[in-house]
Amino acid sequence: MLNDRLRPQTNNITGQIGKHIPLNPNIVTLIGLFISFFAGVLFASDNLIGGAIFILLSGVCDMIDGAIARSQNRRTKFGGFLDSTCDRFADAAIIIGIIYSGYVNPILGALAIHASITVSYVRARAESEGITCSVGIAERAERLLIIVVGSIIAALMGGSHNIMFLTIALLTILSYITVFQRIYHVLENLED
Repeated sequence: MLNDRLRPQTNNITGQIGKHIPLNPNIVTLIGLFISFFAGVLFASDNLIGGAIFILLSGVCDMIDGAIARSQNRRTKFGGFLDSTCDRFADAAIIIGIIYSGYVNPILGALAIHASITVSYVRARAESEGITCSVGIAERAERLLIIVVGSIIAALMGGSHNIMFLTIALLTILSYITVFQRIYHVLENLED
């Protein structure tokens, strides 16, 4: 949702940057994945601000890899596949770090991971049926933004476990709402 509204403006800006980066976009995708793993490690070691900063850095890589591919005419099916796969690993690593730190219980954390992965799975499955499915209130950008904002607020409140619990609970609820929004969208658009 947020992603689609800002995409034209960010694509113009990142496209200009992408023209001047002499890296393979797949390398940038992998760098972003490792930054996300490090964000998970920071969360696991109770460093909420560090985790939030590294989520933002991984988000920059996630924008730049696509910008390089588009602006240098280096888009490939494998690149899109790799990007999507790395995003799933990154989401899980971040939430696993938050679970490990004890900020949320493992059941809520597992639900958050499941919800995040299912949002993406439903979109991929819909698109395999020829239906564009970038609908819903909590796409990946929104989910990561929720974690970043929640982490910063929790850190400012002395590492509040309650704030992190509410953050991950909100992320989980909004992700499942997005899943159902996408299922409904597919139901309306699928011709049987």
